[in-house]
Amino acid sequence: MVGTKILIADDDHDIVGLIAESLEDEGFQTVAAYNGLEALEKATDPSLSLILLDIMMPGMDGLEVCRKIRNVVSIPILFLTAKDRELDRIIGLEIGADDYIPKPFSVNELIARIKAHLRRENRHIAGNRLMTISNLTINKDTFEVFKNGEKVDLSTKEFQILVYLAENRNRVLSREQIYNAIWGEAFYGDINTVTAHIKNLRAKIDKENELIKTVWGMGYKFIEVQA
Repeated sequence: MVGTKILIADDDHDIVGLIAESLEDEGFQTVAAYNGLEALEKATDPSLSLILLDIMMPGMDGLEVCRKIRNVVSIPILFLTAKDRELDRIIGLEIGADDYIPKPFSVNELIARIKAHLRRENRHIAGNRLMTISNLTINKDTFEVFKNGEKVDLSTKEFQILVYLAENRNRVLSREQIYNAIWGEAFYGDINTVTAHIKNLRAKIDKENELIKTVWGMGYKFIEVQA
């Protein structure tokens, strides 16, 4: 992970400095933004591997930054913020954040979470493999999804959930199983992130509610629809 570049967006210069110094000690490169507009400008840098994004920033809040970039940026977005209300967490997850770390935070835990997210992003299966299920074509190697031949833009976590559901099609998977498969058992985040990501995924690839079925009290099941 040496040389991996991370954007730190926070209006608190001391926090940015602390995180940047800690990450650089681990071999990461860092770039800073101190308000929402600056974060929006820098977030689409193709050399970035992960974004740390505060919610309460001047100019434009972190939620709006995330909303504006998520369809064009697939790298992990981690909210780092003093806001700890459940509603804020749910909103952040629904608009595409991958994790939520409240302040005050442990620098060691923050770095551990960053490394875990980056490991998962880099855990690609060798070879160019395609899955064709119903009207979807899923390319595991390029992280691309096509519905009826048209490309659908998914976040990294949405793509990973889709692949996990598709590989286990016709099986009921609990939210805990999906969470552990995508985020890992080491994460102690909000299980509602699964619900939020499934909602986003349905809006993008299953508006007809044909593929991803909710099994009440149990979880979700991916159904292969026959033509």
